[in-house]
Amino acid sequence: MQHGKRYRDIATKVDATRYYPLDEALPLLKETTSAKFDETVDIGVKLGVDPRKADQMVRGTVSLPKGTGREVKVLVFTKGEKEQEAKEAGADYVGLDDLVEKVQGGWFDFDVAVATPDTMSVVGRLGKLLGPRGLMPSPKAGTVTVDVAQAVKQIKAGRVQFRTDRTGNVHGVLGKVSFSAQDIRANLLVFIAELNRLRPKTFKGQYIRSIYVSATMGPSIKLDPKEIAELARKEEL
Repeated sequence: MQHGKRYRDIATKVDATRYYPLDEALPLLKETTSAKFDETVDIGVKLGVDPRKADQMVRGTVSLPKGTGREVKVLVFTKGEKEQEAKEAGADYVGLDDLVEKVQGGWFDFDVAVATPDTMSVVGRLGKLLGPRGLMPSPKAGTVTVDVAQAVKQIKAGRVQFRTDRTGNVHGVLGKVSFSAQDIRANLLVFIAELNRLRPKTFKGQYIRSIYVSATMGPSIKLDPKEIAELARKEEL
C-alpha cells in the first residue's frame, strides 16, 4: 500500500519495533494525526483464540465510560407499544415491515440494529444482508431485547459491539483524537477489561497477543500487552 508524504513524515515519529507505555503512547497518538477532521481513535487487539472453533469465538458489547464521540444511527425493529418507547429513547428509525422492505432493497443507512424478540421471525430473513455487515441483531450482543429503550440509550451513549474476525483480531473505537488522553485511557482500559472477562473458558495459552492504537489516518502504535492487562485488571477492581 502506497502512503502519501504527509503520512510517511508522521510515521517516522513511531518506532514500529517498540512497545510503548500507555502514558507515552497516548500523547504520541495525538502527535500523529494529520487530517483536518476530528479523527477516530481505533484499537486493534490480536487474540490467541481460534475463531473457527465455536467455543473460542469472542463477541460482545462494552459501554465506553467517555462515549465514542460520534453520532450513532440506531434502527429498531419492533411493533406495537414498543415503537413509541424506542422513539422516545432516541431511535432514528423505528418500524418493522417497512424497514425490512427498505433493507431488502439495499438501504443500510444505520450503524446499529436492535430488535424485540417477537419480530425475529421477520427480521431473520435479513440475515444474509445484515450478517456480513455486522448489523444483525443478536441476543449475545444485547441487540435482541424487550427493553428497547435501555438498549437505544446505551448505544447512543457509547456502547460498542465487537467480535473476532476470521484471523482472531478484534477491532473497536475508543473515541476521537480531540478527547483528552485521560478519556481515551479510560475507554481503552474498559474495552480490554471486557475482552478479558469474555476470555473463553476452554482457551489455554496467551490470550491477548498484541494491542495497537491509531488515529484514522495515522500509523499504528504498539502497546505493551502485559502493562495494559495489569492496568485493566486494576480497572475491574
